[in-house]
Amino acid sequence: MVNDVLTIGGHDIAPGETKKIDLEMPPLYTATNMSIPVYVKRGKRPGPIMFVSAAIHGDELNGIEIVGRLIRSKAIEKLRGTLIAVPMVNVYGVLNQSRYLPDRRDLNRSFPGSKKGSLAGRLANLFFNEVVSKCDVGIDLHTGAIHRSNLPQIRANLDDTDVLEMAKAFGVPVLLNAEIREGSLREAASTSGVKILLYEAGQALRYDEFSIRAGVKGIINTMRHLGMLNKSRSRGHSINRFIAQQSGWVRASESGFVTHLAQLGDHVEKGDKLAAIADPFGNFVGSIISPAEGIVIGKQNIPLTQEGEAIYHIAYFSKPNEVAEHVELYQDNLLPSEEPLVE
Repeated sequence: MVNDVLTIGGHDIAPGETKKIDLEMPPLYTATNMSIPVYVKRGKRPGPIMFVSAAIHGDELNGIEIVGRLIRSKAIEKLRGTLIAVPMVNVYGVLNQSRYLPDRRDLNRSFPGSKKGSLAGRLANLFFNEVVSKCDVGIDLHTGAIHRSNLPQIRANLDDTDVLEMAKAFGVPVLLNAEIREGSLREAASTSGVKILLYEAGQALRYDEFSIRAGVKGIINTMRHLGMLNKSRSRGHSINRFIAQQSGWVRASESGFVTHLAQLGDHVEKGDKLAAIADPFGNFVGSIISPAEGIVIGKQNIPLTQEGEAIYHIAYFSKPNEVAEHVELYQDNLLPSEEPLVE
């Protein structure tokens, strides 16, 4: 887009300016004012307009830290184009440590929303019109749901060539060609012509250093791919990207107490024992068996299960053993020390 004046929430941001904006939301019933915090950094030189959003689900906190580190990163100082970084979209959910809004709706099933709709619809409409619709590209940050962890992965419409190149540039080994869900931010953005990636990593209500580092590095990699930042020399081992066209959840065969044998990133074969299930007396009652060869990209963490509950999320690749090797290499590249990654 041409770098003319950009207006968000009634605030004008000219090329070369950086502003923090509060997008006014409906107040709490205590008459406490509420707002979505928005950070806008505009380069003096023209380039794409990108949004990075986190905490659309209020209990998914990794993205908040990713956005914070991105904003503080020296890598974005010489920016071309515009970065719009939103550390919390569902501020109500963050306050309540909840995935949902106070009306119990899922914000990520409420887009593009409506000014006269439900609370979820109004918030979706505000964020979509003031931020998303003004962008060329976007990256939406997520984690697994409560008591579940996800391996760092990109989910996107990989049939779109531009989106596929963005996904490859992000740099994580696992790319999932995921169907678009009705009412999601990804659906609304795609319908409006905004190219979007969804980054999944870690678990709800927890920070995960590996997932955070992968997110920060991935966003910066994508910005470099788009010409928003200067290219840099690659460091560490070369990591290949692998596309999964399908994935599925493996469910518990019995109710009971789970002992996990498979972990995130593991290469599993058809027939492998993923977990054992015992009764309250410790007696074995059943196993969770892999239905096919693949890579574990998601798992439940709580050691309790009901029969039929989803326990492992497995992605299916043509060469899963290579994927597992590159997942391990990627982790080695990102965790050389205990110092947080802030470029």
